[in-house]
Amino acid sequence: MHYIKFKMKNNFFKIVEYLYYFSLATLLILYFFPGSLFGYFLYGNLGQQPNLIDNPIGTSINHLFFFIYLCILGLTSRSRNKKKINSFQFLFCISIFLELSHWLIPNRVFEYYDLFANSLGVVIAYLFVNLFFIRIIK
Repeated sequence: MHYIKFKMKNNFFKIVEYLYYFSLATLLILYFFPGSLFGYFLYGNLGQQPNLIDNPIGTSINHLFFFIYLCILGLTSRSRNKKKINSFQFLFCISIFLELSHWLIPNRVFEYYDLFANSLGVVIAYLFVNLFFIRIIK
């Protein structure tokens, strides 16, 4: 019985890890594509960004939500190996680098709100995983 429980826990972490890598690859494609793929599929316009929630900040809320999602996956999959700090540092640096890369990519615009939302998403996810989720998993 203990073996089955251990095996199921390993399968959970494997699924989370694969979902994390798939989401990271999707993020890279979305960030490095010159224009908005979602805007193209939803509105037929590469220059229009979809808004998940109408707010005064604009589409930065999309960045916040995706980085929270991505970091929870990354930190959870790395928690099994006790490498949360390395994962946090990587995700924080990638959140800044990806937004700064918009200065170089055509049809993309660098925004300070997006940079702040990316970084804040990583920090919120790190706090959430360390305060709540790790205790549940163990």
